[in-house]
Amino acid sequence: MNELPIIQKTYDLIRWYIPILNRMPKDHRFGLGERMVAQLYDLLEGLIRARYTRQNRIGQLEALNTQIDILRYQTRLLLEFEIISVQRYDYAGQQMQGIGQDLGNWIKQQRKT
Repeated sequence: MNELPIIQKTYDLIRWYIPILNRMPKDHRFGLGERMVAQLYDLLEGLIRARYTRQNRIGQLEALNTQIDILRYQTRLLLEFEIISVQRYDYAGQQMQGIGQDLGNWIKQQRKT
């Protein structure tokens, strides 16, 4: 299947992140962990919807940009709660940075059309 790179990057991030989130301590898994899992799935679904929509695509993309920012803060909380290592935090940050850059470029391209 020929996917947009941003969709593939998000899919890959989910495949990497979900097993980590599922192993979180119970006192965080049912709060922060579940929210992050839902946020990741919502991000992927939103990108797929935006790919096929014609109406208000820029609005959808901007909302997804907010979701990525929320995930960044949630990931930072994981680091501060010592749930993930600095290396995993850095990796997640790099992946979200790449997704954010792709999303920003997509928004710019949509504004030109």
